[in-house]
Amino acid sequence: MARNNTTSADYRSSKIKSKIAWAIAIFFACIMLVLTLTPFFFMIMNSFRKQFDMLQQGVFHLPHPWYFDNYINVVKNGFFGYFLRSVIVVGISLVLMLIISAFAAYPLSRMNFKLNPLIYATIVAMMSVPMHVTLIPIFKLTTAIGFYDSLKALIGPYVAFALPMSVFILTAFMKTIPKEIEESAEIDGCNRYQNFFKIILPLSKSGLSTLAIYNGVAMWNEFAFANTLLITPAKKTLPLALGQFKGEHSLDIPIILAVLTLSVLPMIILFIIFQDKLVKGMMAGAVKG
Repeated sequence: MARNNTTSADYRSSKIKSKIAWAIAIFFACIMLVLTLTPFFFMIMNSFRKQFDMLQQGVFHLPHPWYFDNYINVVKNGFFGYFLRSVIVVGISLVLMLIISAFAAYPLSRMNFKLNPLIYATIVAMMSVPMHVTLIPIFKLTTAIGFYDSLKALIGPYVAFALPMSVFILTAFMKTIPKEIEESAEIDGCNRYQNFFKIILPLSKSGLSTLAIYNGVAMWNEFAFANTLLITPAKKTLPLALGQFKGEHSLDIPIILAVLTLSVLPMIILFIIFQDKLVKGMMAGAVKG
């Protein structure tokens, strides 16, 4: 009888501790939610004001009246041109980055050869190189090969600086795939190429999706290389669009906030659509590892 009472007391104590832990977790999650959403709320709300309404009405009051002309002016002044160029650059860069990363990660993760540790260590070491120290060499290189002031000038740096982290993550991810799967396929007559394309690559979809989302956001928001390698307004990408809408003699903050809202909206929508793949990719590596 005493043992049952002890078990019941332990159960009630454990349940109370669990409720307290959940309450604390929810409390801090709510704080993080407020801290995360406040900048977006500020940005979206003030993008519907006239130029000087922020000074007259206050930045955290609802706009009165709601001013939609900011978005109309942004669209009329070539926003979709900047948007399309960013889509082209990011799309091509991501495809190339994923293909090269997969081809590099497969032998590093599944094959044993003498140079494997050295190559892998070199790739990991490249992660420590700050991308901005290469601005001048890349500027000279793109000028020498005739790529300066074209979208082609951005694809090379974007792919190159995304590769070390991508190969590192994808190599670790592929190592978690059981080798018995490949061995069974080899018994059935599959060679290395068939193993890669029919087994390893499909099983790595969640990892590839994670890399695509992670690097896609970084490429979409990249400013330094775009500002250095592009000069013609008709060739500039979305991060450089702010200079077009800042105003000639004064800073029109609401219209800049409208540009920022339209700029981040595609990434938010894509993240909402593919968030399950991102979580699965991150969790798959954690659980299998």
